[in-house]
Amino acid sequence: MRQTSASQQLSAIGATVFERGWLSSNNVLIQGHGPTALVDSGYSSHAPLTLALVQEALSGRPLNLLLNTHLHSDHCGGNALLQATYPALLTHIPPGHAEAVSQWDAETLTYTPTGQNCPRFVHQGLLNPGDAIQLGSHTWEVHGAKGHDPHSIVLFQREAGVLISADALWGNGFGVVFPELEGVEAFEEVGETLDVIEALQPRTVIPGHGPVFQDVPEALARARSRLAQFMDSPEKHRRYALKVLVKFKLLEWQATTKTELLAWGRQTPYLRQFMPSQSSIEGDQAWLTNLLNDLARSGSLRVEGDQVINL
Repeated sequence: MRQTSASQQLSAIGATVFERGWLSSNNVLIQGHGPTALVDSGYSSHAPLTLALVQEALSGRPLNLLLNTHLHSDHCGGNALLQATYPALLTHIPPGHAEAVSQWDAETLTYTPTGQNCPRFVHQGLLNPGDAIQLGSHTWEVHGAKGHDPHSIVLFQREAGVLISADALWGNGFGVVFPELEGVEAFEEVGETLDVIEALQPRTVIPGHGPVFQDVPEALARARSRLAQFMDSPEKHRRYALKVLVKFKLLEWQATTKTELLAWGRQTPYLRQFMPSQSSIEGDQAWLTNLLNDLARSGSLRVEGDQVINL
């Protein structure tokens, strides 16, 4: 039996995917006979573009619901602008950080530790694992997805076999396991979440970053292979995470200097804790240069003297 194409499956459930660059998460707009919903809103720098994409697709119709799979800045940075534009919009978030959102605790929400930005937003509802919620014309299941973020969820439309996997599963891996940077063991939770996804047997996956894919068993195998490497060598994961944080900031700034980047790094807890010294600028400069050289070799940036330029 021929497999239904991803575009056919998405169309059947009223889902439109805005595939974004790696600074912003993908956004999923779901329309139908029920509430019109957007899943994830991208990074703050791209909030006007997120709004423009949504408004163009809706052609004057209202946006009823905004859902966040988790509260990393690249998934909810557009929340505030969408809430200001659509005053009746109801925002639903995973329960783990609900109090931190209400109090706007940027430390607990990881915006301070990562050195990233997120304008303050509010929420009206929770996405509890085990719940079901109507988006458009169809019911979506809420499943817990610990690992990358301890409070993350994924959304599954069972009849169509479509999974919104956030950063729990990409076409070639998964997101940085941030609890590990805080000394909290979470690699096993990544594996448990991959098991949950496998048990759901999705036919089409909309990842938090990258293109929609249907080779789900192969993607799961790639993710498990990557997880095994990280579990065998936590240092490899740590270095990968540090390079991701530097690259993310460069995606935001596009161009900066080594001096400015080092100053930002020394003020950013997730980076500062792994620098060789809190007192020797020369040692920290060498540490940063080593990371930048790795990123340059992979084609992620270019270094020209003191200038660091995103590629």
